[in-house]
Amino acid sequence: MATELALTATALVKDFGSKRAVDGVDIQVPKGSIYGILGPNGAGKTTTLRMLLGIIDPDSGSRELLGTRHPRSASHRIGYLPEERGLYPSMKAREAIAFMGALRGLPWAEGRARAAVLLKEAGLGHATNDKIKKLSKGMAQFVQLLGSIVHKPELIVLDEPFSGLDPVNQERLEALILAERDRGATILFSTHIMGHAERLCDRLAIIAGGRLRYEGSVAEARATMPIQAHYTPRDKDASLGDLLPPEAVRDNGGYVFDVPDSGMEALLARLLESGYGIAGLSLERPSLHDVFVKLVGEKTVEQMEAEAEAEAAL
Repeated sequence: MATELALTATALVKDFGSKRAVDGVDIQVPKGSIYGILGPNGAGKTTTLRMLLGIIDPDSGSRELLGTRHPRSASHRIGYLPEERGLYPSMKAREAIAFMGALRGLPWAEGRARAAVLLKEAGLGHATNDKIKKLSKGMAQFVQLLGSIVHKPELIVLDEPFSGLDPVNQERLEALILAERDRGATILFSTHIMGHAERLCDRLAIIAGGRLRYEGSVAEARATMPIQAHYTPRDKDASLGDLLPPEAVRDNGGYVFDVPDSGMEALLARLLESGYGIAGLSLERPSLHDVFVKLVGEKTVEQMEAEAEAEAAL
């Protein structure tokens, strides 16, 4: 049985003057899933999301959202948190959420009632009647997030939703994303923080330099790289010569190398027969971080980590 898709994009291209911001991106987002677009700032993530939503049109390529090729006609079925946050500072938290719901067709009274429930469930019930200008930056951002889901949309699109949030609010957001998925919504979010993508996503796309570098599940991404073996002989000063794969490197008295395609059994038998023995052995599947380094390079990953550290320090 074919997977039902909430959103598809084929060969999306967008130029701004002489700069190509998005260069041939393909995406398929299954209904009821959490889908992440992972990449550094400036990779083309926001431009991709805006094309998918119909905020801007691609120069070439096509997209279909909730069964229509005219995404803006489905706006009442979508919740959207843009990268640029903004709420009326003199509006109370509950009213701000209800107002955003009203823009999507939710009756005012129902929006106020739902807003109070959402704030309480998010641990922000104490801020229900506080004005936005009195809230912390993170709390105000979370209020805007609640405003994007108050009308119970089928598709929730969040552009860098974790940026600027302290660890407590990041945990709240992760819990909210999972709860909305369990409700039946499809969630599409962009991020430059790998931890969130690895914990939350059913599938993800990796974008760098406007190009799609990977699309699939986290497990499939990790499976693109070999499992690593960490082996320590009984004699830590031993030089094992040709017994280990040629790419093996010394590491804290042991060796690290990729598990051979044929498996570890024959290699371990040779080590035992040669008298080196096994003081320690562990096998590790590469992380999403390792896959990302392979696809986009160490410098790009260092840039993303520096950005994440700078945000955490705010």
